[in-house]
Amino acid sequence: MATRGVKQLQKLTLAYCEHGGSSRHIRDFISSGRIVDYAKANPTVQVSVEVRNGHHPALVGKYLTGWDKQVCVKNEPIKRIYKVVQMLNDSSGRKMNRLDGPIQTQTPSVQGIWTPFLDLSGKEFGMEIQGGAGGSK
Repeated sequence: MATRGVKQLQKLTLAYCEHGGSSRHIRDFISSGRIVDYAKANPTVQVSVEVRNGHHPALVGKYLTGWDKQVCVKNEPIKRIYKVVQMLNDSSGRKMNRLDGPIQTQTPSVQGIWTPFLDLSGKEFGMEIQGGAGGSK
């Protein structure tokens, strides 16, 4: 995801075990070349692969905001791993905050409050253009 034109994901790390059964799909994902295709399509993201023997596989995204997201992909199929890579790529890296109450603004709308009784369909509005700046005399 880009904020003001700047992609937020800086680094994507794929961590897996060389011998563990829970890492077999991520090993297939790496050997299939999909991660190379992703790296070519996203040159602003640094992609690294780490071997962590004795640990379950995980994808870690590090963002410009300083936050990082870690997703465990233990026994996940290749399609799900690719979806997680895309999710990390498309997210902003910010924490999600639940909004429990109604949202209230300090600056009310200039247009007024909408009500269901405000039915403007099929009504004509008489508009007339007055001479403005740069107009003819």
